[in-house]
Amino acid sequence: MTENRCDVLVIGGGPAGSTISALLAQRGRDVVLLEKSRHPRFHIGESLLPLNMPLFERLGVAGEIERIGMPKYGAEFVSQWHDRPVHVDFANAWDRSFPFTYQVRRSEFDQILFRNAALKGARAIEGCRVTGVDFHPDGAVVSARQEDGLEQRWQARFVADASGRDTFLATQLGIKQRNRKHNSAALFGHFSGARRLPGRIEGNISLFWFEHGWFWFIPLSDGATSIGAVCSPHYMKSRKTDPRQFLLDTIALCPALAERLRDASLISPVTATGNYSYMAEHSSGRNYLLLGDAFAFVDPVFSTGVMLAMQSAFVGADTIESCLDRPREARRALKTFDASTRHGLRTFSWFIYRVMTPALRHLLMNPTQRFRLQPAILSVLAGDIFRGTPVGLRLWVFKFAYYLNSVRTLRRSLMAWKQRKHAIRDTRVETTTT
Repeated sequence: MTENRCDVLVIGGGPAGSTISALLAQRGRDVVLLEKSRHPRFHIGESLLPLNMPLFERLGVAGEIERIGMPKYGAEFVSQWHDRPVHVDFANAWDRSFPFTYQVRRSEFDQILFRNAALKGARAIEGCRVTGVDFHPDGAVVSARQEDGLEQRWQARFVADASGRDTFLATQLGIKQRNRKHNSAALFGHFSGARRLPGRIEGNISLFWFEHGWFWFIPLSDGATSIGAVCSPHYMKSRKTDPRQFLLDTIALCPALAERLRDASLISPVTATGNYSYMAEHSSGRNYLLLGDAFAFVDPVFSTGVMLAMQSAFVGADTIESCLDRPREARRALKTFDASTRHGLRTFSWFIYRVMTPALRHLLMNPTQRFRLQPAILSVLAGDIFRGTPVGLRLWVFKFAYYLNSVRTLRRSLMAWKQRKHAIRDTRVETTTT
């Protein structure tokens, strides 16, 4: 057992953990960043948002991200209930300063951020798994185990949990809860030879709706295309074949996507994840923060994961500085952090909870310039929700239009509502009996 000390110990070397480590180390803090795996390692979530771009600039990694990225200028929506696809461009958002972003292989992307944290001065350690955190009034004792079995103990003044879906602290503290408003499961793999969009918009993400959920279609710069199906747990439990065949069978249920993959080949293992919508009861404590997915995860439909993770890290770095240097301001700083975290989740969740409803699908497939609704919605899809961009009134108008469309398509809307409630109820029963 080795004993060590630090100002801040960060659990997890993904986007949130690497970002907050770089920011704090650059400010002169003694930061230890522990990552259980070794980079590069596979991770899903390859699609970024335009408002990630200024964060890359502030971290000093914009050039490296450009080198590995596939330019993404907008999105394509494809619905089997509508005659033609719809294309939207980020350049038409309320603020046109962020007209594009990137699709990235997360193995390369995460490695860039992790190495940047080390370059900024963080003690970045790979192959080291945190096994326990014991809090005391002046900080915490963090226990960890390296790959060779060596046990380590760190005396830290503050802990930032960026463990992603491992939700280390939320699980240890017993504050992780399944999301009561949403539930879904995913199945995904990489393909070669997929037919992409033509010309400049080759790297745009495509979203395909079908009977049991939706698909993502994410082109990567090396020629591979990430394909994933997000469906209800009820549909996933109907699987009677191996994940590979089940993904291929599911793709066949969406003719528009199947056509784009007619000459494509599956080049990776297929991964299935289930029942992954959750939220912790609170995002912080006296000596800790929960960043990004370590606090909550809802659904990947609008590619919000990396954006919310990095945004929480930027706010979290300021929060930790206040807690360590100005204890009298700690309570206010923690409240500000919690409000920012919940604001992002709340804004995106309204759309996520309704993405399978006929009313929202109709609005997305029929964008309008009336009342400047399309620029407002594009701003949300671009991740522009933290800078005070004046789209709030337009979002209320959009929500009113949604509810009006729900009334107009009352029968179909009620069916969609019942299906969603059924999926959530199934999961609650499964949780109670296991």
